[in-house]
Amino acid sequence: MTNRSKSTLFLIEQLIVIAVFAICAVACISILTASYFYANDSSALSHAIIKAESGAEVFKITGTDFSAAAEILDGTVTSKSLGADGVSVIAVYYNSSWQTSSEDNASYVMNLIIEAAQGPQNFDVITGRITVERTTGEELISLSVAARDY
Repeated sequence: MTNRSKSTLFLIEQLIVIAVFAICAVACISILTASYFYANDSSALSHAIIKAESGAEVFKITGTDFSAAAEILDGTVTSKSLGADGVSVIAVYYNSSWQTSSEDNASYVMNLIIEAAQGPQNFDVITGRITVERTTGEELISLSVAARDY
């Protein structure tokens, strides 16, 4: 009888160890999964910041010359209607590896929009906005930019 009770206790102990191990494994898997998604989001944000800064530099260089800006950024110029005014927008599409791509294969899009030209003569200041977002519409970063129009 003592042999049987010892083997029963050993079996119960093994089941408890397996249950604790399973609970710990589930916790570790959930932590690793969360860290994977955080790392992907961080990487996307870093790339978005770099692309937005590049767009801002191109905006400073080209001003209202949309065709030159589109050529430098390898983007396309589109016209959108925002309120009463129609404005031109440069849209640059990127795939999941942050390489320029077509709109059909894009995972991200950078929009460069000129908002206003103002100031006294010879000191015209152009303001704009650069946004980088996922094609699902989730905005990653938005910058306000200003440049002199010579």
